[in-house]
Amino acid sequence: MEVQGCVAIVTGANRGIGEAFVRVLMQEGAAKVYAGARDPASARHLEEEFPGKVRAIALDVTDHGQIAAAAAACPDVSVVVNNAGAFNNQLLIGADDMSAARQEMEVNYFGPLAMSRAFAPVLKANGGGAILNVLSVGGILAAPNMGGYSPSKFAMRAAGTCIRAELAGQGTTVTSLIVGSVDTRMASHVKGAKEAPEDIARAAMRGITRGTDEIDTDRFAIEMRAAMARDPKGLERQMAKAVHVKEPTTGR
Repeated sequence: MEVQGCVAIVTGANRGIGEAFVRVLMQEGAAKVYAGARDPASARHLEEEFPGKVRAIALDVTDHGQIAAAAAACPDVSVVVNNAGAFNNQLLIGADDMSAARQEMEVNYFGPLAMSRAFAPVLKANGGGAILNVLSVGGILAAPNMGGYSPSKFAMRAAGTCIRAELAGQGTTVTSLIVGSVDTRMASHVKGAKEAPEDIARAAMRGITRGTDEIDTDRFAIEMRAAMARDPKGLERQMAKAVHVKEPTTGR
């Protein structure tokens, strides 16, 4: 499909990759973008930046009532960007309890699934459209030091494959974005080179126009997939050595 003239909804749009998606969609000629955020006031700056074309809406992807309300209020959507994410920096066994892992699954798996279910009829009515799931290298390579984040992204990657098959008949494409190290608040603890969020969003736009099922959006993602192909067990052992307890942080 073409980005030019499309109407999109972006979850977690108030900062980071989500904010970059709003700007890049506008640059690519989108007609309108609904900027979803738990607190719509945090996305008002995007309304001001693109008056009449960006609308901030209340959208917590763990609140099915808000998701249903968004689908009803945004009947013209042709592109769904499932970007909202949570990373709590807690180990699976080392954490005091499973609350962090449960939240990561709620936000990173059940959230995008609920969005896809709610907007599938909307996309069908508008000619098929596209769903973009912002995933992670942690969704193709188990990262023990990321606790529940990695399993939640694995789960959503698998769900994307299933959703793609279910919605193929209505012409909806489903693209999984495998994201590496990006300069966002979520990755503030990560050392080394980081990609600009706008570059991730631009890679996603290419995926929409080409109908690509899965995209490695940046150099780190490409390198990690190559390393997996060369020596998967060696990479697994390397990732295991990185396990250590860290303080919790949330949000993309």
